[in-house]
Amino acid sequence: MKLYSDVGAQRFGQVVGDLMLVGWVWLCVELGQLVFRITNALGTPGRKAAEAGDGLAGDLRRLSEPIGKVPAVGDQLRSPVDGAAAAAGRLAQAGRDQAHAVEQLAYVLAGVTIGLPVLFALLLWLPRRIRFSRRATAAQKFIDNAADLDLFALRAMANQPMHRLAKISDDPVAAWREGDRAVIGQLADLELRSTGLKAPAGG
Repeated sequence: MKLYSDVGAQRFGQVVGDLMLVGWVWLCVELGQLVFRITNALGTPGRKAAEAGDGLAGDLRRLSEPIGKVPAVGDQLRSPVDGAAAAAGRLAQAGRDQAHAVEQLAYVLAGVTIGLPVLFALLLWLPRRIRFSRRATAAQKFIDNAADLDLFALRAMANQPMHRLAKISDDPVAAWREGDRAVIGQLADLELRSTGLKAPAGG
């Protein structure tokens, strides 16, 4: 499979285009990571609330045990402490839920920030590169030697703009029929270069 043109200017453009795509993907990834960090930071209050709630619930549970051992009134004194510990636990869970929701949102926004621009760039880049590769690979199979130039000269007369043909010959069809190797070589080279190939030596 042929990926790059043999024609210098065309190959340069392809390399520049590929590097621009790589740079674009890198930029989108960096931007996506920035979006993730900024969005995920919004979950900091929730994480702090969860940490504080867990700490308070643990302290209250540890306090509840000795209070419960007080004779006669231990259970009555322990009940509000246990209730406060449960409330602190619910506060901690709410903080965790909030932080988790923000984290999931951060992943989604980062994915969209990276995915959509990269997909758009690939939709513009891939068809052109695939089209070139298919044409150049197929054409390369028919250009083993100078005798194959007749085919590409014929294709040039069918595909190339008239003003380009006129620069080669006033009557390229007649020259092709008469086997004018100079004109045939120029016509074939014109067609080959449009597919990213060069005529073989001696053509």
